[in-house]
Amino acid sequence: MKVLLINTSEHTGGAAVAASRLMGALQQNGVQAKMLVRDRSTSNPNVVSLPQSWKLKAKFIAERLVIWVHNHFKKENLFAVDIANIGTDITHFAEFKEADVIHLHWVNQGFLSLGNLQRIFASGKPIVWTMHDMWPCTGICHHARTCTSYHTHCHHCMYLYKGGSNDLSARTFERKKIIYKHAQLTFVTCSNWLKAEAEKSDLLIDKRIVSIPNPLNTALFYPSSKEEAREKLGLPANRRLILFGSVKITDKRKGFDYLVEACRLLASQHPELKEEIGVVVFGHNSEELKPLLPFEVYPLNYIAEEDEMVNVYNAVDLYVTPSLEENLPNTIMEAMACGVPCLGFQIGGIPEMIDHLQNGYVATYRSANDFAKGIYWILKESNYRSLSTEAVQKVETHYSEGSVAKKYIGLYSKLLLEKQQ
Repeated sequence: MKVLLINTSEHTGGAAVAASRLMGALQQNGVQAKMLVRDRSTSNPNVVSLPQSWKLKAKFIAERLVIWVHNHFKKENLFAVDIANIGTDITHFAEFKEADVIHLHWVNQGFLSLGNLQRIFASGKPIVWTMHDMWPCTGICHHARTCTSYHTHCHHCMYLYKGGSNDLSARTFERKKIIYKHAQLTFVTCSNWLKAEAEKSDLLIDKRIVSIPNPLNTALFYPSSKEEAREKLGLPANRRLILFGSVKITDKRKGFDYLVEACRLLASQHPELKEEIGVVVFGHNSEELKPLLPFEVYPLNYIAEEDEMVNVYNAVDLYVTPSLEENLPNTIMEAMACGVPCLGFQIGGIPEMIDHLQNGYVATYRSANDFAKGIYWILKESNYRSLSTEAVQKVETHYSEGSVAKKYIGLYSKLLLEKQQ
């Protein structure tokens, strides 16, 4: 069986990481899997990229320009939406022609246009599309938040400067509806939460939707000596360490404001914690959190290498993600695999990953007070060893590469059999 996975990037972003891991998991289970990307970052012979030229950047800029103009030249929400008005036809690639199954992942920001998708759908090959966010089932947004317009037809988009009944979201929704109508598509959501949301969309009303989580290499992500990990990173041995990270720390969607407020609440309610707790921060602009937090901050740069991240997870006592928009965060999965309890808001797929008071703490959405309670409970009141053990077991049972690969292989086989009938 030959499977071609398609994603904008090879390694940048959660979808890219998940797609790359899935490719490896499929290969380990006897599938001839390759990956086609726009942005390649390694020399992996199984990864094929578009020919690099100024045209690729021009396409990306052209799409952003349309959004920028429609937003009255405001940068706000510039990357919260995609209109897929421009892209590259990949159906002529040898890897596409040879594949038995085409597996789409995150294909935005000028990689594939709606017209390109239509050509892919018309190829007659079984198409699987893993949804790493809501874009495939909405008009233009990656996260609908509280908006429910996509249930029937997008319009008056909150991400546009002045949305209307026939705005960009409405027109793109209509184009998607036409393109999807006769396409034999199977959508995969990484969480049950996203599956429930996708099933509400009029775009996917008659489409098959299944839920399969992202895979994790548990042979790489596993618990090891905390003392040795801290020594390698130059972190103190005598503090309880909280980990927070993002590609860009100051991204409002990642909720750093709630982490700051929660830490300040903790410090005021329990002043003794100022000498006991430290916060490890990884990502661009990590230094900016130092003056904002009442605890000692240990900033790290953005870390791209997985083996380095394993070391970071094993050095800390708690991983927190106050993110306001999430599907199935790879970081929670990675931390739990290393035996680190996690804390996050009750949003997206997070409550499916963190079993409240069993392997971590799920805080009330946007409640800094409950977030602070979660930090205190995990570090000071819980049976920490039990939390750690339960976290590892959850990942091994639900997210190991072998179990996820088998689910996808079963889906591919079913689609190929249906095609023959």
